[in-house]
Amino acid sequence: MSASDVRMMRVPSVPTNHASMYRFLALAVLLAGCSSTKPSTPAVPLGQNVPQSFEAQRTVGYDYLLYVPETYANSDEAFPLVLFLHGAGERGDDLEKVKVHGPPKMVEDGRAFPFILASPQVPQGQIWSAETLSALLDHLEASYRVDPERIYLTGLSMGGNGSWMLGMHEPDRFAAIVPICGWGDARRVCALKDTPVWTFHGDADQVVTIDYTDRLVTNLQRCEGNIQYTVYEGVGHDSWTPTYADEAMWDWMLSQRR
Repeated sequence: MSASDVRMMRVPSVPTNHASMYRFLALAVLLAGCSSTKPSTPAVPLGQNVPQSFEAQRTVGYDYLLYVPETYANSDEAFPLVLFLHGAGERGDDLEKVKVHGPPKMVEDGRAFPFILASPQVPQGQIWSAETLSALLDHLEASYRVDPERIYLTGLSMGGNGSWMLGMHEPDRFAAIVPICGWGDARRVCALKDTPVWTFHGDADQVVTIDYTDRLVTNLQRCEGNIQYTVYEGVGHDSWTPTYADEAMWDWMLSQRR
């Protein structure tokens, strides 16, 4: 299949898989004095939720959960990083809400991932900010052994929108993006023509209708983007459950390098 082909699969939904992490405070756009020396191991216990914070020059930011795999402590190698963006229903100031769907839920339920996983939370009434997310990624890269060639982006619903938006904002940063039942600016999507994208949507979605993803995929195909598209037949808004339960998706994501 060529890079310009659209992969369309119609599959039934499957049961949920699940998630866990650390807590951080992400404060904003330009970071003050980040060290270029990365610690060999994090200064927090591995594989659990731990309060953390960092400061920046501008106080616009997010609390977030950070999961670092236990294998990090016994290795000097750089690790992949996955940034997960939640949907509108998980906004607020309670990080427990971030664990109700997707990779954070999977970790909380005992799934061990081979990558660092960061899951920020948008305050109530706000939407995702590309500038703040970029600052968070800068901080993570400065603080942990992150492989810059293996940074991945995924999100659901409002987080699917955030994934399209951030991917277009920094198209050279991500090895792959996986937006789920999201929407975005189809006029700008060709910024992602050199980034592998696998997007998912249910054709019975009445919250974010599938035509939003259809337009993005069509335009990205026209500019010969590297795009795969899975349509879940008869599935409503919850297309993230079968997506994150699909081991083929994780294998594909982690096989991509920038």
